[in-house]
Amino acid sequence: MPTQNAGDLIRHWRISRRLSQLELAGRAETSARHLSFIETGRATPSRQMILHLAEHLEIPLRERNRVLLAAGYAPVYAEPALDTPQMQPVRSALRQILTGHEPVPALAVDSAWNMVEANTAVDLFLEGIPADLLAPPVNALRLSLHPDGMASRIVNLAEWRGHLFERLHRQIEISGSADLAALHRELRAYPGGEQPPGLPEPEQAVVPLRLRHNGTELTFLSAMTVFGTPMNVTVAELAIESFFPADPATARFLRERAESGR
Repeated sequence: MPTQNAGDLIRHWRISRRLSQLELAGRAETSARHLSFIETGRATPSRQMILHLAEHLEIPLRERNRVLLAAGYAPVYAEPALDTPQMQPVRSALRQILTGHEPVPALAVDSAWNMVEANTAVDLFLEGIPADLLAPPVNALRLSLHPDGMASRIVNLAEWRGHLFERLHRQIEISGSADLAALHRELRAYPGGEQPPGLPEPEQAVVPLRLRHNGTELTFLSAMTVFGTPMNVTVAELAIESFFPADPATARFLRERAESGR
């Protein structure tokens, strides 16, 4: 978004949410005329009005701060680093949740899909990955689709690529992130993109991850978890992805692997 004008930013998010001025004004219980004045710069919105409109537009907390700054107000939502003392309870909660998932692989990622925490079961996915792809920050999507990463072991690579690209596309639409758009372009350039992304069968409820491991095919279903009512940017952008066994054979493999200490 090239502009720093608050009205233009609000207009950008309204259009991205496919709302007319009349529809947004109705939801926000204001007049379409006043909203038009805000978007064109003829009226300066109050801090409360910006937050009110941002709530109805479901603007990410990071971008709400940007709109506030553009209007001349101080940011409302803090962005503390995960390694600061105030975020220790969150970090501890992440570790507890991830450990509780074992023997199911689970990892926590930030808004750019960089891993911030992972449980020991994730080692299953990292076997044979070269050191350069495991150098921090480890990007979970890059790790999945890079030809030197997990891609060579994913049985349904075209289908899984299509699933990840669709998920990333939705995230870009919601966040407006230029960094995610750049990541999307990078991933699409990886080998395996010659064929169109695989599509699930019409009756298929979710897209599985089918992974080759030492001659065995394991099947997982992934699920994303986020923190409810986050009050700062850092927590709002955290997500936990869990890979649950999709069949008894995979469940048995994970259980026996954990029991053997591998």
